[in-house]
Amino acid sequence: MRILLWHVHGSWTTSFVHGDHEYVVPLLADRGPDGRGRARTWDWPAVVREVPADQLTGIDVDVVLLQRPHEPELTRRWTGRRAGVDVPALYVEHNAPTGHAAATRHPMADQDAVPVVHVTSFNAVMWDCGSAPTAVVEHGVVDPGYRYTGDLESLAAVVNEPVRRWRVAGTDLLLAMSQSVPVEVYGMGLDALVVRAPQFAGKVHDLPQHRLHDRIGHHRAYFHPYRWTSLGLALIEAMTLGMPVLGLPTTAAPEAVPGSAGVLSSDPDVLRRTARRWTNEPAEARERGRAARRYALSRFGLHRFLDDWDALLKEVTR
Repeated sequence: MRILLWHVHGSWTTSFVHGDHEYVVPLLADRGPDGRGRARTWDWPAVVREVPADQLTGIDVDVVLLQRPHEPELTRRWTGRRAGVDVPALYVEHNAPTGHAAATRHPMADQDAVPVVHVTSFNAVMWDCGSAPTAVVEHGVVDPGYRYTGDLESLAAVVNEPVRRWRVAGTDLLLAMSQSVPVEVYGMGLDALVVRAPQFAGKVHDLPQHRLHDRIGHHRAYFHPYRWTSLGLALIEAMTLGMPVLGLPTTAAPEAVPGSAGVLSSDPDVLRRTARRWTNEPAEARERGRAARRYALSRFGLHRFLDDWDALLKEVTR
């Protein structure tokens, strides 16, 4: 089938477009948030076609995949069709609620035309969707292969915009960790971190996606400092690389990181002690990393992800 979706989350979309369908992504001249077109830093198959927004009315699509509250209006304006009325639609909720943890109303609550699809069960129970139909399709990732070497006695973390998302992303925990264990941070908006926190003892790297996997597997472990997030794909990708994990036991992380794959603790001292131990005992880190890879491939494998999505797509287009 032909699916219209916006290029919103590069990593998630990369997995989604590996299915057996044709994918149409809107394109604007400035390649802004509503019209990024094809990815430039991820490897997307040829079945993904970017179409200028003003030409979408001439494209027949079987289903629309919505991901942001204003996309139903974009669908109506750019295609002339109403999502869930004139064309089948699903709404993917990538994020945990940003308001009150258990009382935030979802923008698609209390309607029955467009099912809301959550990427974690945690998100599904926290969002108040009212009477709207809901489903859960957990993340799936393209397997980057086992790339762990652990030859660098440091932690790797992937955090975009660490200053703007300070406590949410656990940037303060990164700073504290860097005082005890070498930490290198990858992501976007890292220059602001250097300016805001000159006491940060680690290094920052803004690398394109195709270089990220080759790089972070050299670190001894992956640090996931987020206090509140919908399970980050970077965490799952690190596990598939064969990296052991350190992080907080918050949101969906406890379900994604079994005890064999790493250590999740609300006590920063426990995380620091574990990081130092793995620095001195690389064999333990390697064993944990291998367990992380096995678990990630079994739970977040691409085939399961695409099969789950195919089932939903068939149901909504019946």
